[in-house]
Amino acid sequence: MLTGTILDKIVQHKRQQLRYEMRDMPLSALKEQIADLPPPCDFTASLQGPVVAVIAEIKPASPSAGELAGPLFDPRILAQEYCGGGAAAISVLTERNYFHGEPHFIRRAKARIPLPILRKDFIFDPYQIYQSAALEADALLLIASILEPPLLRDLYDLTVEQGMTALVEVHNEAEMEQAGEIGAALIGINNRDLSTLKVDLAVTERLAPQAPEDALLVSESGIGSRQDVQRLAAAGIDAVLVGTTLMKSEEPNITVRALTGVSKQSHCHSA
Repeated sequence: MLTGTILDKIVQHKRQQLRYEMRDMPLSALKEQIADLPPPCDFTASLQGPVVAVIAEIKPASPSAGELAGPLFDPRILAQEYCGGGAAAISVLTERNYFHGEPHFIRRAKARIPLPILRKDFIFDPYQIYQSAALEADALLLIASILEPPLLRDLYDLTVEQGMTALVEVHNEAEMEQAGEIGAALIGINNRDLSTLKVDLAVTERLAPQAPEDALLVSESGIGSRQDVQRLAAAGIDAVLVGTTLMKSEEPNITVRALTGVSKQSHCHSA
């Protein structure tokens, strides 16, 4: 589905790349891999608690912020930093062209921490659901704006069938309605205007009241301070997804702790 935004270019590149991936790893082989893996962790449960949870993101670059990863970037170490700072979950970019992510970042991060991991990518084909399960992701992102409603429903149902959690991302009222219609248990409200790339936390404040009562809400993009988190908490948000702020931080564990408002460092050991 065309959006008239940068998402169209990203998805076009992703479609080309996916053809090679499907050739190199047939669906039957993916399913064989999945059969031998432990079940995914409960991503949604990790976000439930008395304070707004932080989903800390491993994002080497982005179209809006440019290169974010320094010369010593290592997803394993960064995941440990996030975990030690009190993050509830980790988001990992796996899109290569625009975000400089890699699918293997998921396994690298997962090897060092006990937190559930969200695969952040541009997903539009059932193959990618099985691929996410084979990568041992516990959750994945479904962006409503790039998916026709029937496809969004099919991909959501397949994600749940595979034991993973779907974070359904919305940008406006119509997409929030679609998320409600498919029974999304976890809804992400993206504060970024995809046409201008500008962010405004008021998007969350506008859309949160329209969400299904039983859905957990995640605010995404433009979150840089404890004050931002408190503002979003007042809007009824359960979690925030933070990438650029943490990637730019020289001490990401301290930055996570500041966002959560927790002063005591978490004890975070390898799973």
